Amino acid sequence: MNQQKIIKTILDRLDRLESIVLSKTNKKTAPRPSEKNYKGATGGIRLLISNGLFKKKVLFPEIKQALGQKGYFYSPQAIQRALDRLSSQKGQLVKIKQMKKNFYAERK
Repeated sequence: MNQQKIIKTILDRLDRLESIVLSKTNKKTAPRPSEKNYKGATGGIRLLISNGLFKKKVLFPEIKQALGQKGYFYSPQAIQRALDRLSSQKGQLVKIKQMKKNFYAERK
């Protein structure tokens, strides 16, 4: 083989590999949040977080009512489970206990 042919095959391989690598990195970008991306009770609460409901302290009945207004109808147990998961140590929410009631707010 002559040198020009070898260089051409190497450049062709390089172009093919670059196109594969770049196409995979483009697919990893996160989708823009929209109401369709939030599924389940946890997704409903994440939607409320993105809408700014938890900028102030919120009680459970207010959360359940806001979820109902957005079309998320789940049992109180399912909502509570999602709140507990999102208010864990590394979660997006913080649970505040005042006057024997649990308030939820966005973690800063």
